Amino acid sequence: MLFSWLKNRRRRKILAEPFAEAWLNILRAQVGHYSVLNDAEQRKLQDAVQIMLAEKGWEGCRGLELTDARRVVIAALAAVLVLGFDDFYFDNVQTILVYPNAFIVKEERAIDGGASLVEEDDSLGIAAHRGPIVLSWAELEENAASPGEGFNLVFHEFAHKLDALNGAMDGTPNLPTDDLAQRWAALMNVEFRKLQRAERTGRETLLDPYGASDPAEFFAVATECFFDAPQAMASTYPQMYALFREYYRQDPAAWRPFFV
Repeated sequence: MLFSWLKNRRRRKILAEPFAEAWLNILRAQVGHYSVLNDAEQRKLQDAVQIMLAEKGWEGCRGLELTDARRVVIAALAAVLVLGFDDFYFDNVQTILVYPNAFIVKEERAIDGGASLVEEDDSLGIAAHRGPIVLSWAELEENAASPGEGFNLVFHEFAHKLDALNGAMDGTPNLPTDDLAQRWAALMNVEFRKLQRAERTGRETLLDPYGASDPAEFFAVATECFFDAPQAMASTYPQMYALFREYYRQDPAAWRPFFV
């Protein structure tokens, strides 16, 4: 109770400061999603940006200077996902690390005889279950400036953090009702299997085929599409779009279309 009171008091103090004009110019020039929001949504996004810039640990890696402009862009994109939620600013994200480009990730894989093999792969983003979010600036900068293609690195990685709020990254975030949870389980499993079949046969899909990897990636990929190609998703996957609209408490298909 005391922690919640202190957190709310700190946030009221943060929001008492006027939103910097320089930050507003960044939103208008570099975050395509900002222009399609209505006035109330824009104000709520500005609040989220102020809070996330103040509360998160931000670090540039491999020589990248993490300027205010870069932090504003990342925070604004993350904020888009939670505009329908009240007083939630990714409290389970403490640190955001940003590389200039793709970065190397080492993964340990078990092999026969009880041994293990360490493999290195290039990555554009990571959302560690109980750790930081790691992002490639080159990738997310392009996504921010040119929305409408159904791909967005920040949406993807922060969706994983929403997924993790119930304890596991399993493709099922915290859902407000049992009814929604039942409908979610039934439909998402069907759509996930459809994407897997399409990926195996090489059939082109609106959803990124990377979502066929597992249910967690499917949720993250579908979130990208929901916010970055909403009209297309509503047309192609109307039932899944309706589920996401209910969960996120937003209707991005009602936004005016992006100009790409």
